[in-house]
Amino acid sequence: MSAKAHSIIANPALAPEGKLKIDWVNAHMPVLNRVREQFEKEQPFKGLKVAICLHLEAKTAYLAKVVQAGGADVTITGSNPLSTQDDVCAALVEDGITVFAKYNPTPEEYKSLLIRTLETKPDLIIDDGGDLVTILHSERQDLAGQIRGGAEETTTGIIKLKALQKEGQLKFPMVAVNDAYCKYLFDNRYGTGQSVWDGINRTTNLMVAGKTVVVVGYGWCGKGVAMRAKGLGAQVVVTEIDPIRAVEAYMDGFTVLPMLKAAKVGDFFITVTGNKDVIRGEHYKVMKNGALLSNAGHFDVEFNKPELAAQSVSIRTVRRNIEEYKLSDGRNIYVLAEGRLVNLAAGDGHPAEIMDTTFALQALSLKYVNDKYEELDKAVVNVPYETDQQVAAIKLESLGIAIDRLTEEQKAYLDSWTDQ
Repeated sequence: MSAKAHSIIANPALAPEGKLKIDWVNAHMPVLNRVREQFEKEQPFKGLKVAICLHLEAKTAYLAKVVQAGGADVTITGSNPLSTQDDVCAALVEDGITVFAKYNPTPEEYKSLLIRTLETKPDLIIDDGGDLVTILHSERQDLAGQIRGGAEETTTGIIKLKALQKEGQLKFPMVAVNDAYCKYLFDNRYGTGQSVWDGINRTTNLMVAGKTVVVVGYGWCGKGVAMRAKGLGAQVVVTEIDPIRAVEAYMDGFTVLPMLKAAKVGDFFITVTGNKDVIRGEHYKVMKNGALLSNAGHFDVEFNKPELAAQSVSIRTVRRNIEEYKLSDGRNIYVLAEGRLVNLAAGDGHPAEIMDTTFALQALSLKYVNDKYEELDKAVVNVPYETDQQVAAIKLESLGIAIDRLTEEQKAYLDSWTDQ
């Protein structure tokens, strides 16, 4: 059956618009273009089925086309109901990729689309947040047997994978793409930092300068969000549970407070923890009138929406992607993008140049696990350092930047224990 006949998408007529988006990012992803050239020659996935679950927008679509260029039969679905772009889905179907995704499905529809993707019986997977892996290790273990391995995009997904590994339950090797240098140093910091504020600014149309921004979590994503908030003129408060990261935030020039104190002073709240209920009932009770809540973690559980709703007398949509919760004392608290990823649900996600390196890592990691799956343990696997360096070297070349190399004498010196 053809991809067009097999796919479930919202509107095939949107394909021309989606193609323009994909062509635009293609022109700004030189590293992934180089990987595509390699794949077209080598055909590393010839005869194999690949299932991809990522935020389904133009940059992800181009990754799918690169994997397809390597000989794969590709099926793709979205990893977030509000980040799927229907025109991009339609364009992919026109290019022969099977798509099970549409914008804003019901929770039941969303789950069924994930399962339909796995029912194609893939040999390899690319996952985001562990959605596919969770299904394969729970209600549909019957679909896991033929899977050689895969690659995981996010911190949230890797936490799940490590939990499965710890229990001895992980059924195949998964490469931790999120933990590669060229992912978290650039994607998590610069990509999240820019795209979060793009989503917030285009959605609210409000000033950031002079406001107090509370960044909940100071990992690499939190560092990027805080850095960009400072650049926009905000006063930045960081909350943390890790004393080392708290000291780092302090030395980066930010105020560090526990959440209950930060809740009293914040105008914007941005959660980037990967955990649940980091903002909850007691915090809502002391927030300013007009406080805005947004999430840049993976799932919509970082702030507790049911507890906010329980304190509210009414909830209404006041602007696209903004819900107003009116509390019993008359204060309003605003939730952006239903508490889902604000940079994707209310924006276009990370810049193309950032996802260029991340998705090059994804494609090369998929090739690595396919080449080595018989040798690898059923465990979370690191991206080979040589792959990290390869991606960075191509990136530098695309920017026209040259760097020095060690001389033979310098290499010998570094390998020696003497001073000579």
